[in-house]
Amino acid sequence: MRRLAAFAASFAAGIYLAQYLLLQNCLLPLAAGCFAAACLALLLPGLWRKRVLLIGTGLALALGWNWLYGYAVRDPLVSLSGIERTASMTLLEYAVPTDYGAKVTVKLEGYPLGKAVYYGGEDLLDLQPGQTVTAQVKFQDAARLREDTITNFTSQGVFLLAYQRGEDAAYDTGSAGSPRWWPARAARAMQEHVAELFDGDEAAFLSAILTGDTSALSDEARSDLSEAGLSHILAVSGMHCGFLMTLLSLLGSYRRRLMAAVGVPVLVFYAFLTGASPSVVRACIMVLFGLAAPLFQRDSDPPTTLSAALFLILLANPFAAASISLQLSFGAMAGLLWLTPRIQDLLLGERSRGRVYRLLASSLSATVGAMVFTVPLCAVYFGSLVLISPASNLLCLTASSLVFMLGLGAVLLSFLWMPLGAVIGFVPALLAKYILWAAGLLSSIPHHALYFTNPYLKYWLVFLYVLFAAACFLRPRQRRKYAVATALAAVSLAVTVYLGAPHYTRSGLDAYVLDVGQGESVLLSSGGRFALVDCGSRNSWYDAGGIAADHLATMGCGTLDYLILTHYDYDHVSGVTELLARTRVDTLLLPDVADDAGMRLQVELAARDHGVNIRYVREETALPLGESGLTVYPPGEVTGDNEQCLAILCTHGGYDLLITGDMNMAAERQLIANYDLPDIEALVVGHHGSKSSTSEELLEAVKPETGIISVGDNSYGHPTDDALRRLVLAEVDIYRTDKQGTVHLSVN
Repeated sequence: MRRLAAFAASFAAGIYLAQYLLLQNCLLPLAAGCFAAACLALLLPGLWRKRVLLIGTGLALALGWNWLYGYAVRDPLVSLSGIERTASMTLLEYAVPTDYGAKVTVKLEGYPLGKAVYYGGEDLLDLQPGQTVTAQVKFQDAARLREDTITNFTSQGVFLLAYQRGEDAAYDTGSAGSPRWWPARAARAMQEHVAELFDGDEAAFLSAILTGDTSALSDEARSDLSEAGLSHILAVSGMHCGFLMTLLSLLGSYRRRLMAAVGVPVLVFYAFLTGASPSVVRACIMVLFGLAAPLFQRDSDPPTTLSAALFLILLANPFAAASISLQLSFGAMAGLLWLTPRIQDLLLGERSRGRVYRLLASSLSATVGAMVFTVPLCAVYFGSLVLISPASNLLCLTASSLVFMLGLGAVLLSFLWMPLGAVIGFVPALLAKYILWAAGLLSSIPHHALYFTNPYLKYWLVFLYVLFAAACFLRPRQRRKYAVATALAAVSLAVTVYLGAPHYTRSGLDAYVLDVGQGESVLLSSGGRFALVDCGSRNSWYDAGGIAADHLATMGCGTLDYLILTHYDYDHVSGVTELLARTRVDTLLLPDVADDAGMRLQVELAARDHGVNIRYVREETALPLGESGLTVYPPGEVTGDNEQCLAILCTHGGYDLLITGDMNMAAERQLIANYDLPDIEALVVGHHGSKSSTSEELLEAVKPETGIISVGDNSYGHPTDDALRRLVLAEVDIYRTDKQGTVHLSVN
């Protein structure tokens, strides 16, 4: 079976080369070259002939298949980008709500391969998988949204976005009654029964761990689980498949054929029920290989099954190589297979150990083994390093397994008789409450996680891997060298954390215009005091609250003194709930104006839930901020939710920074007419560089030297040529977060 592993691994390597390094028009010539090299391997002697033949064939097939898949599946769909026409689409899942209606993954009629995401009205929420919808839509390439390259869609086989135009859409039954959609309908039925059996975050936790649907989790629960390093227990994976196989093993381990006959369809059904994410597909394939191996008189070989699972997933969709779920899942499993046994042997040694010590050693070795390959991925994708993970897994993994098994039993029994399911469900509900409580407790421990907003942390991470690699290769093979490496890693980490905070707060005033995409969030620090002006983004791939919380944690901020929201527009407040879930806030300052979208009420409720003091700004308000001061100006007498903004002036000595939110020119004129504004050194440009903001009157009145535009991928044309021209004519130095990233102003 190791031959299969060599072929599958080389195929995967070829796919990753094609996805990340090679150009599309180079793939066929390179595939031909690899195949020619593989054929020449027939001239080599013995073992080398087989190795080169397998590797060359795998690479050739990967490069050729990646080209063919792009040509036959992706390109026909992408060719529709920019076209508006009537399209007929089949729903592949249940729709989910959006800010403007609902969205759902679909198949386009006439394009049997590849998928699209359709954005339509709220009536989509009443449809079932298999039904068809016909509507006028405008298509857009899913791999590139204006200036940003997006892999989240293509890694799922989605190559096109379809936006409904007009109000009319026709619906038909289609194939909704087909057995093909039974897994999706079973998942929906389970979620409905979970909602009847359980309440609040316990219900959301059970729904997530059983069906993979995490949408109902509150921001606080989601944040606590992530910060404690426990998000993986909700990602349906090998753990869940293992639980299912444990239940099926009641048939008797000696009846292998019956076990395989029952286990295979159950696992396949469960994979589709949970959405067929790469992690669960990987787990199912590995279990299926394990079931099939004895039937073919073969030993189960974990490296072979792992590489074969990767081969099959990439064969179905080469673009899945960019899936974060896939990379984390296979990275964790590789560590568990290759490193965990070695770490456990190292911890246990040759002497007999007590049961408690063996349990701790087993848990620690499994956690560390899984983290070895996933920590760099988490650093790249999430910018965090969760130090508390070993303790979290020790405290919660056993409980999570019981939640799954007892919760599944309760839900299945509830289909027969709801009261019986409710009785059985008492225990998993209690355990789910315990896990959420433990996650909240662990995430409140100082330095439970570190964030790569600390510029020195990436160097420490490289040092860590070099340190333990050196310890691994040094002789003799003793545990003492690993103890020394661990001590050096701990000391160097403490130094890294110690250096991180001063890097951010090295001056009398430090102002950070954070890169949150199309939105705004400005962090101010002075003399150990902190203020955040706005916290939002309109780009769904930016977590404004998480970005701000990461910076605050790195800076050593225990309490955010002021959270000031200029107004209630989504791209200025969307990250507030996540921020409040992770950071203690003393005072929230708000404009006392109406809000038709309902964001004001959401912010107020979240603040009250977290015990934040709410203060409404109705007049000019002065606030101390360490060695600096803040002046908050109330909204002017203008119309429009977007224009009724607070303005904030931050002053440190002779240095002034002005933030105007989304004020338009009329509001700016009222601001300079009603208040005696000084000449300022820096301006956070209004409304992301809109043509209706940053008037000549404002620039002439305050004479800024530097202008920072908080902007990201958008369809509004921000920053506009008009606004940029006015800034240039006023001799303002321009910085943009979409070009320079987070902009740091340091004032002594």
